[in-house]
Order: sequence, then C-alpha cells, then structure tokens
Amino acid sequence: MNKKLVSLLAAVFPVFILQAQEPYFLVDPTLTPDGNTIIFSYNSDLWSVSSKGGNALRLTAMMGDETLPRVSPDGQWLAFSSTVDGNTNIYLMAMEGGEIRQLTFHDGVDEVDSWSWDSRNIYFTSNRENRFAGYQITFSGGTPKRLFNSYFDYSHNIAEHPKTEEIFFNESWESKSFSNRKRYKGAFNPDIKSYHPKTKEYKEYTDYIGKDMWPVFDKNGSLYFVSDEANGEYNLYTLQNNTKRQLTSFKSSIGRPQINVEGNRVVFTKDYQIFLYDVAAGSAQKVKITLANNNPLGKNKDFNSKGNITNFSVSPDNKKLAFVSRGELFVSDVKGKFIKQIDINNTERVKEVAWLEDNKTLLYTRTNKGYANIFSIAADGSQAEKQHTNEARNNQNLSLNEKRTQAVYISGRDQLRTLDLTNFKSTVLVKDEFWALYAPQPYFSSDGTHVLFSAYRNFEHDVFTIRLSDKKITNLTDTGVNETDPVWSPDGKYVYYASNLTKPSYPYGMREGHIYQMALNKYDDPFVAEEFDKLFEEKSEDKDEKDSKKKKDKSEDEKEKPKLSITQEGLMERTEQISPSFGLQIGLHVLKKDKTNHILYLSNHDEGEFKLWKTTISPFEENKTEKVLDKVIRSYQIASADESDYILVNGDIHTLNIKNNSVEKIKLNHTFRRNLSDEFEQMFYEAWAGFGENFYDENFHGEDWSALKKKYEKYLSKISKRSQLRLLFNDMLGELNTSHFGFRSSGQEENTFYETRTMATGIQFSNEDPFVVKRIIKDGPLDVKGKNIRIGDRLIAVNGKKVDNKMNREIYFVQPSLDKELTLTFDRNGTTNDVRLHPISSNRMRGLLYDEWIDTNQNYVDTKSGKKVAYIHMKNMGSRSLEGFKREMVSEATKRDALILDLRYNTGGNVHDEVLQFLSQKPYLQWKYREGKLTSQPNFSPASKPIIVLINEQSLSDAEMTSAGFKQLGLGTLMGTETYRWIVFTSGSRLVDGSFYRLPSWGCYTLDGKNLEKEGVKPDIFVDKNFKDRIEGNHPQLDRALEEITKQLNER
Repeated sequence: MNKKLVSLLAAVFPVFILQAQEPYFLVDPTLTPDGNTIIFSYNSDLWSVSSKGGNALRLTAMMGDETLPRVSPDGQWLAFSSTVDGNTNIYLMAMEGGEIRQLTFHDGVDEVDSWSWDSRNIYFTSNRENRFAGYQITFSGGTPKRLFNSYFDYSHNIAEHPKTEEIFFNESWESKSFSNRKRYKGAFNPDIKSYHPKTKEYKEYTDYIGKDMWPVFDKNGSLYFVSDEANGEYNLYTLQNNTKRQLTSFKSSIGRPQINVEGNRVVFTKDYQIFLYDVAAGSAQKVKITLANNNPLGKNKDFNSKGNITNFSVSPDNKKLAFVSRGELFVSDVKGKFIKQIDINNTERVKEVAWLEDNKTLLYTRTNKGYANIFSIAADGSQAEKQHTNEARNNQNLSLNEKRTQAVYISGRDQLRTLDLTNFKSTVLVKDEFWALYAPQPYFSSDGTHVLFSAYRNFEHDVFTIRLSDKKITNLTDTGVNETDPVWSPDGKYVYYASNLTKPSYPYGMREGHIYQMALNKYDDPFVAEEFDKLFEEKSEDKDEKDSKKKKDKSEDEKEKPKLSITQEGLMERTEQISPSFGLQIGLHVLKKDKTNHILYLSNHDEGEFKLWKTTISPFEENKTEKVLDKVIRSYQIASADESDYILVNGDIHTLNIKNNSVEKIKLNHTFRRNLSDEFEQMFYEAWAGFGENFYDENFHGEDWSALKKKYEKYLSKISKRSQLRLLFNDMLGELNTSHFGFRSSGQEENTFYETRTMATGIQFSNEDPFVVKRIIKDGPLDVKGKNIRIGDRLIAVNGKKVDNKMNREIYFVQPSLDKELTLTFDRNGTTNDVRLHPISSNRMRGLLYDEWIDTNQNYVDTKSGKKVAYIHMKNMGSRSLEGFKREMVSEATKRDALILDLRYNTGGNVHDEVLQFLSQKPYLQWKYREGKLTSQPNFSPASKPIIVLINEQSLSDAEMTSAGFKQLGLGTLMGTETYRWIVFTSGSRLVDGSFYRLPSWGCYTLDGKNLEKEGVKPDIFVDKNFKDRIEGNHPQLDRALEEITKQLNER
C-alpha cells in the first residue's frame, strides 16, 4: 500500500501565505546520522529542520498522525508510525523523497523504536499479542518477528548495541504507558536491561529504585538514557565503565532522547520544544525553530442543541424554558419555536439553570477559572450577568423552595448552603462530608421549613433533615449501609430514598438497591366511611362559585399541607419498600396529581437496562408499578410549572403526561458557535479544579497543585490540536506520582475515514517461516473437532487468493470489519487442503494466549505436586474473575490439600472482600445423615489448609488490597516480590465536550496507617522471577511455593 510523499514545493509554499511562528508541542525528535538535520512530529505530520534551527519543512501530509520518526544508520530510510489507515502501523519512506510504503498491517498499535545497525531491520513495540512487546521487521517488508517469546515479555524502547549485538530494552509500564508519571519508586521501576539473542546472556545495567529508561546508542556503543535519580526530573545520563553519569541538570524533564550515529549530538524535547545536547561541549541549547502553521482551534465551529441539552428549567408562568447545551445558556418558549442564546460574554461553562419567581431572571452556575460559582442574568439578555459567589470551591446542585425565595446547594466537599434570593446572601447551613465530585442533591420541604440531604458516614450515605428555624439536624436513617437520592413527598409526610438495607455499597457500589418510603410520623390510613359520607354532602355551585373555587385552588392546596413533623423513634420501622424486589432502582422524583403520588425512578429490573419506571400510590388502591419510558436512560431531569411537567431525557426536553405515561419531544433545534481553543482552556481549568477539590491526598503527594497549574497553563495558548491538550494535562497529572489517573478527550475533528480489523485465526505461525503452522491455540477457532490442520502445514491461500511468501502475512487478514467466515488453504507435502473457520478479534486472541499461560502453570503445579495442590490464577479482580475463582474453589481446590492463589500480573478490580471472605472460612461444626459420613460446616473451609498467595511487581490495585488483607488476616503465606504500589480507588468526571478526567478519589491504608499507594505490599518470602526466567520458561516462584507447601503439610 503506497502513499505519495508531499513534494517539498507543496510543503514550503504555505510559508509564503502563513505567518511563521515558533511552535510548541514538537514531539519525537530524531537526528540524521551526521546530526545536521532534526526530524520531528508536529500537528500529526513529520517535519525536518537544520540542527542549527530555522524554518522547518513539512515532510508528510497524510490523513493521520505521523509520529516516532527514525532514520536508518546509513541515512537512506525514514521509518515512522502513522494512523493513516485508522490503526497505528509502521511506514517507510526514502530520505530523498518518493513513495511511502506501509510495512505492518495489524489493528494493534505498532510504535517504531529504532533500527538495526545494518539498516536492514526496524525494531518496534506492539500490543498485537499481549499488553506490548518488542518486534522486528525488515525494511523490505515481510512478516514481523517477535523478539522474545513469553506472554509477559513487556520489552520495549528497543535499542541494538552496535558492537555486542545485545538487545537493550525496558520492561515496565512506567517507561511506556506511564512514562509521564514522575518520581515513581517501586518494584516495577524501569531499568536498563539487555539480552543477547545468540549467547542467551541477560544483564541489568542499572538497579536504581526509580526510573532509568529510553536507552540509545551511537556507533561506538556509547549508551545514553534518561533517569530521574538526581532531582526527580528526567535528565540525560550516560553509562561509563558501568557507572551512571549525569549529563544534564534541568529542573523540568526532558523527553525521549535520540543520538546521531556519529555520537556528537543528542536531541530531545523539553518544555514542549526541541533541545540539542552537544556531547563534546557537555551542554544543551534550545533549537530555535519556526514553521508555518494554521491553527484552526480559534475558528468558530457550529454546534446544535438538538439532542445535546444537559440541564433545563421552566419558568413559573409556564411560558418559557431555559436550557444548557455544551455549556451555553439558552431561553425559549415552551414549544421551542423561538430560541435565543444568552450572551454571558465569556468562555466559561454554564452547568445548571433555574428561573426565579419574577419569570424574568435566571439563576445559574457556571465555571470561573475552573470552579462552579453562582450567577444571575436577565433572561431576555437585556442586562449583564451578576456574580453572587466567587470561591475556589464548586457550588452545585441548586434547588429552590416553592416560593423561589431561597436556594439550597452544595459548596465544595463539606458545606450545605442556602442562598437568599432577595439579596443573594449565602449562608453555611451544615458542614459535613459530601464529596464534591458527585455531591448529593438537597431539597426544601414543600412548606419551606426543612432541608433534606444526604451525607457520608463511613463511605455510606445517611439521610438527614435540618430544621431551618433552629438548625436542628435529624439523621433519619443512621445505619451502616447506603441510603441515597432522598426526596420529599409533596405533602411532607414521607421521604423516599434508594437503598439496599442489608448490604453496604462500598466497595462495589449499591447492588440490588430498591426504593423505600419512610413515614416521618405515625399516620393513619384514610377511612372508607369518611369518603362514603362525602357522597351525600350537599353541594350548590353556580358558575361564579366554580370560578371562585378554581381561583382558590392554590391557596387551598397550601392549607391542606400538614405542618411537617418528625418523630425520630421508629423511623426505620415505618419504612417500606415500594419498588420491584429485583434489579437496581435509583434516581427518584415525585409528582403529585390529584391525590396520587407518582414516584419515578430508573430501574433495570425488566430487561437489564435502565429505563424510567414509576410506582403510583393512591388512597384505597394497591400500589402500582409501571414503565414510563421504554428507552434506555442514564439520567433524567424533571421540571414543573402550572400543573405542566417536563422531562429531560437523553439530551432532549419533552412534555410529560405522567398519568398516561407519555412524552412528546420539544424540538429545540438551534445552531450556535464555539471555538475549541476557548473550550480547551475552560476544560483545563475545570479539570484542574476538580482534581484540586477531590484528589484523595490533601497534600498532593508533596506537590504544590497551584504551582503546577501555573507551570502548565502558560502552554495553553500554544495548543493547536486536541492531542496537545491531552499531552499537557496528562503531563501535569504525572507530576503527582499517582496511579489511576488520566485525561481522555476526543472530538469529531480527530475522526479517521479508514479503520481496519485483524481477523485472528487461532494459529500461531512460525517466527522464522511466517506461513508455516507452529501450533493451534487452545480454544481458538481451529481448536474444534474435525479441523484438518497440522503443525507444519503451509498457508498458500486465503479465501482463494494465493499468498505471496515475501509479503507481510498480516495483509491477508485485515479488513474494515471482521468477516464471519474465512477459508484457508494449506499445503501438506504437496497436497492442498481447505479449512473453514470463524475468525475472532485480536483482542480475544490475546486473551486466549493469556489462558494458555495459566494452563501451563496449572499443568506444572499438577505435575510437581501429584495433583495435591490446587492452582488458581486471577487475571484481575473483576466479576468474571471472581466467578472463575469461586468455581475453581468449589471444585478442584476443595479436593486438594493446599492452594496456590496466583495474583501475579493481576490488574485489579473490586472484589477483594469476597475473595478474602471465601478464603477465611474455617470449619466450626460437623453434621451427617444417619450412618453417613461426617461433613464439615461450612461446606468449604480453605483457611484450614496451607495457602500461598503469589504476588509480583505487576500485582496492582485490588490485587494489592487482597494481598494486604490476606497478610493482615493471617490466612497463609505471601510470596514473590513487592507489589506495584498502584492502589487508589478511582472516579472521574466529564467535561463540557464529553472529555473525561480520571481521578484518584480515596486511598487504601493498612491498619497501622501505611498508604499502599506509597508502600506497596511486601511478601513474607521474597522470590524473584526475572526476564530470563520468563522467556526460558523457568518457574522459581511456583517452585518455592510448592516447597513451602510441602514444608507446611509435613509440619501438620
């Protein structure tokens, strides 16, 4: 597959029509062999510039991201990675220009690392068979070869030594996926390592407990790399006589370095620009580069409110709607015919809106340098907005009383406040634990005398009221489980909330939660006799009387409302479930029509998807549960005015007839404009504020979060592409040295036209002869009865198309989507044979290869122990792994004398509690049938047998919690190496365009107060397993575990 290289004339021509400027966010610089030219990536294209600086020339203009350029040592070829076909593949072009040739064809991510010194092979890192590993491909094409054959080989940053032929590499996530995480010090720190393919010799050149990564060589074998040893920032180092020597002392980190062949210059990025290190002089200077760039981010882009509304309010007179779409504020009539955007004269994000009593003023929250504050503005746009709070805390979840004279809201992590709408004075009502990221929604009672809210107690919500007259707080629930989403009944007699009254929500979230009605006092049921007597009451109403009655309806309703009173004794006894008894119900709202209360909520009890349901409660009738909307719903909002109800669902506002369970969409179709530059800046500050308010450690791991904002915000004006915003924010987050973090953002402007999928066959072909079958992967498409395929068969055709042995085999197995069937033709000693199969995804194939690794361990333990020791590996701590764990525990493990639970490479989840509870079971009595055998109770008692839990430097997150708990409970022996130090519980929040920041929300600590994120979990018995053990199939940790089990069994 060939792509035309942009001519130099076309690349230079824009310089004459666009103003040249000094760019930022230049990435992946490399050098030509003589060191006179730098090639780098900027705004998705490759550019070249003199090492002395000057105007840069564009080399590529493909419809994708071109990154990681590397020039061959002979100076003839330029290899790079590109997403032009939707996936990240490797491409090659001649340095003198010409056609661009695609070398790899896989839906994995192929990232160029380096060249071999003979300029014939390209080393690259790919996730095609596992998380990632090292490969090589010849510059002429052909099928890639994997460098090291082990599922848990994570070699990357590949560099070949020019003299010894050693392959140098890193093998830690911290030097690849999380290289932007600063100052990590733990068992999974990256070191400079090597392996000699011929002599099989393995070496570790550095052993610093920190980050040593990105090795590169000149032609003389001088090694250069990056380390954070000196000051916690990445600086350039070399290795002389096996001793590290620091070459730079920057106070801000450098990026991945590249050295020219001659060894006199090293190029790298720093502060999003390119620097050049002069080896002889021992100094680095910024390369002053200019280039012509058209930044489209500052140009307005059209958006539409249709299907994109996030919050709304209806005016008290039921004539007008106010709504928010993509952070902008709009006002419309209730039919959606006349829409006006309200100009608030800034680039911030409006989040929620409410009408005031005068039908002319809007109260709303919008961000102000990141934090949501409260503002008001004339709804017709005739007056400028007024700011009522100006704080470095998020003010959110506005709710107004019925008279619209007061608002109540959550401020920051710990304050429930009221806002007097006559003078806009804010008053702290309650200080409690609310958690600002997902703050609870407070409500006034219908008579305005109380506020209902929920707050945390031991990670679970309790429901509270506060009486405004004397600030008396009443805990209505006061349990150890979660009661959430509380709402009042319109008459103030009841509170409705969601809960599972017997199971806490932590750590899994609320499961099988239902809707409950709590009576605040002891109320009698209505009497039939009273209603019967009313049938005989004389009524004399002429037309005038009827009109008079209609006018008085509202005041009569007020009179009928009883005075709110709460009898705290017996509240939980006066609580009854009103929703279905299965599934999960959340998100309440109550509407009253006549004498009927309609309690609305989301429930997944019907078909497993959340839809809008209601339970109606009427006097003298059985409660009735009905579906309101038969569509999948994640959230909804209801607003009412003058007996009319409106509902916001899935981005659109509808009228709601709750009696008939029907809705009608209001067509709010309005085009408006925003520019991405302003939007990116707003998102940066909002995400920074969200981290600042909610990061689990108030000391930010010793970093100054405000100072970090100042350090990185100065680059906002330099951004010209969304990927640069991702880079900038993730770099800032990396300063915190935390796990479970990240900033994700995508937009339509990044969509690619092409996409390809790899059709995996379940065949592992020979690494040396890539069309010859090496083996059939267990449980793959060909591991079924009746398939005529054998080891040694040669693939000669795919779907009838003859293959070319000189081509990359992958090209025959990529299509825009997965085919349902494939026909492969093989040659076996001169005889051809067709085999049909159902291909699978490459991701599923990776899972099967992982399963084979587990089976290998299982067979090894079975053989060495004579099937006396059970072996169970958990890939992660998710629900499927938990199910597999339990199934093996009640079958194989219960019949064996001991257990090895393998949590190595476990990537976490949230099932530690169930795993530990199962392992903690001990026998406490026995029973039997008449003349039968005694059987212990409980049925399974693993704690009565020897248990070894294996951990390593890649056991992370919930695997670390499980290991720490196992050790604390004394359930057995912890063996292996120290865990990753990657354990905080995570949450996150979406931004105005759907971008998402992942937030470390709460920490995990041992009973003596140690932070596992900083300490990890140390084994009782240390046993290492290094790179060489992995690729040679050695099992030192399993061997030691079996030895320890034998010892413990003999001691019993």
